[in-house]
Amino acid sequence: METKNPGLPRPAATIILLRPHKDAFQVYLLKRSEKSGFMGGYYVFPGGTVDSDDCDAETWRQHIDMGNEEIIHGLGTGAGSPDILPYGVAALRETFEEAGVLLVRQSRQRQDEWERICSLRPAEIPRGWFREVIVSRGWVLALSRLKRWAHWITPELMKRRFDTRFFITVLSGEQVCRPDRHETVHGLWVTPREGLTENLEGKIPLSPPTLVTLHELCGYRRLEDLESALESRCWGGACFPRLVPMKNGAVILEPWDRDYNRDDLAFDPRVLEKSVLPIETPFSRIWLDNGIWRPIAGV
Repeated sequence: METKNPGLPRPAATIILLRPHKDAFQVYLLKRSEKSGFMGGYYVFPGGTVDSDDCDAETWRQHIDMGNEEIIHGLGTGAGSPDILPYGVAALRETFEEAGVLLVRQSRQRQDEWERICSLRPAEIPRGWFREVIVSRGWVLALSRLKRWAHWITPELMKRRFDTRFFITVLSGEQVCRPDRHETVHGLWVTPREGLTENLEGKIPLSPPTLVTLHELCGYRRLEDLESALESRCWGGACFPRLVPMKNGAVILEPWDRDYNRDDLAFDPRVLEKSVLPIETPFSRIWLDNGIWRPIAGV
């Protein structure tokens, strides 16, 4: 599953964690360490690359709560597409490692032990650690808790590139999330609208996919409406943005932008400053302005 070619996007997975909040819902965001080689200092959803242990289908099929047909029907990517199981396992593993959230078929008697394991997460987690924990305790991953959300591929001009499946799940209001203080240094719960507002204010700098996702989630005012939509949501086509570098900053064009395929694009920062859009306004362009990604109007 892993690729050694630095020019090719590496398989990756992430989970959008939600919890009920008043009449709506909140989203959990993690701030990546400034030392990170990818999106350092930005707020993202927990996730990371698919590693070789995530591809051990023989082992994992004994430790997941879905049969093969259920996986294909509920999480599959379609005929001729990659096996989704490694992505699901990677998403669950990374969420455990980065946010301290362990999605397994649980009983009340085991909660204390899980809390202890979460508190002992090493700063440098050795490969195979997650599989050893799950298998040695006979736990069953709650793969059925995951729903399909989106498929993103990093723009070609970025140094590190990923082919990422974005899953989504709803946690109980009592669920505790804790950053690992290594890859992720801060975590917080916000409504989608709060996240977008504080991004524009420079308080919660969002990565581009996180920004787009929060904008999409703003379309659901009630958690019940979102959960209903998730039951029939499919992956759809991959979102493959285009990065246009500038002298100071950059502009990302989403695939639905009218100029996505133009070769002669150039942007004037003075014009872009006047084109920043208010939150919840539809957009197809994002401008990197002094470290903050801001939705802008097509100009």
